Amino acid sequence: MINEKSCGIVVYSEKNGIRKFLILHYPSGHFDFPKGHVEKDEEERETAKRELQEETGIENCELNPTFRERMEYTYERGEVTYHKEVIFFLGKTDTTGIEISHEHQGYRWLTYEESLEILTFENARRILRKTHQLLNPKS
Repeated sequence: MINEKSCGIVVYSEKNGIRKFLILHYPSGHFDFPKGHVEKDEEERETAKRELQEETGIENCELNPTFRERMEYTYERGEVTYHKEVIFFLGKTDTTGIEISHEHQGYRWLTYEESLEILTFENARRILRKTHQLLNPKS
């Protein structure tokens, strides 16, 4: 089994009291948050911000200082099994115009409810629910 580690950001923007989350459409067909592999000697937050910039063009994203959520899963590529750990942060941006990278086939800015509907994997929905709890402590 090969171990991999990635970091990403649950990105949101607020305008006129409406909060929307950035969801990327991956070529394999699934919908998920921006994320990517940790490079040598790179800190988790550095990886997350670099990957966000590379995948979306967003450079100004303010990370929440307290949010850090971990997920893990296994997948197979050919005959090789991979164990993947992904660390997610929560980030707010005012940039809504996206420059999508070649790694994706599209993106959407969606409300919390719409994001829950479209996210492909339950572990991503779990992370989104945790962001919602943090951003809406009274609900």
